[in-house]
Amino acid sequence: MVAMTIDGQAVWATLAMILVFIGLAGSVIPVLPGPFLIWLGAFIWAWADGFTRLGWGTLTVLGVLALVAWGSDLFLSTVMSRRAGASWKSIVGAIVGGLLGALALGWVPLLGSILGAILGAIAGMWLIEYRDKGNDSQAATSAVQAYISSMVVAAILEMTIALAMVAIFIYNAYL
Repeated sequence: MVAMTIDGQAVWATLAMILVFIGLAGSVIPVLPGPFLIWLGAFIWAWADGFTRLGWGTLTVLGVLALVAWGSDLFLSTVMSRRAGASWKSIVGAIVGGLLGALALGWVPLLGSILGAILGAIAGMWLIEYRDKGNDSQAATSAVQAYISSMVVAAILEMTIALAMVAIFIYNAYL
């Protein structure tokens, strides 16, 4: 680790690294804003180090990557679901269901909100598709399968971007 000279720098650097690692995990966990946490961790590390090793140029690149990850997540899940025939109402249903599911299972330690968000999103989309497609469970299931596929593709892309962000951070901060 880079030698810290000001009192408290090590504490801030430790907090920064914790945020970076939580952000990396958050790139595949639907509830956590992974890339944004990585950027925040990098910013805190840069601030604690006086912006000597990690400057505004690197922070800008990391910020752009975080925005690309967030945008691609929204874009992929929406476009792929729509291509499979899901309605806008069912996409909104997935979002609302995810929020309600996260709140409903939030009392379960560790994974409650994550599991609740996933199950709530699936249930929300399926119920609206089922109703909109005239009680056709096959059409509703097909839309949900496309939604799940799009979320997996989006998670893989977000994880790839998050890994690139961590690599850029480590290279600039430590090497």
